[in-house]
Amino acid sequence: MSQHENIVCLKHMLDHALEALEMVCGKKRKDLDNDRKLNLSLVRLLEIIGEAAGRISREDQKQYPDIPWPEVISLRNRLIHGYDQVDFDILWEVLTKDIPVIINPLKKIISR
Repeated sequence: MSQHENIVCLKHMLDHALEALEMVCGKKRKDLDNDRKLNLSLVRLLEIIGEAAGRISREDQKQYPDIPWPEVISLRNRLIHGYDQVDFDILWEVLTKDIPVIINPLKKIISR
């Protein structure tokens, strides 16, 4: 994958992570149970983050160790293949604890 293609995927990861965080801002965990559009949107954003991460070659991923690549990619796989078994407690945990952690590393990588 070219450097340009990597940057595009990294930007997709960042943009969708920021959008997910914006969507949960001011929300509570129970909102996932009560707002179908919200939970569907958030699942889709996380799927896209994982898909974009999976397009970065393992070789290139090694250059950016601050991103937990296997976890981001495996989350996407679990969401896609276990679409009927999404645990909203885990989803909320990912959105509120894990996604914020990748924002600054992604910004640094993209700004290089």
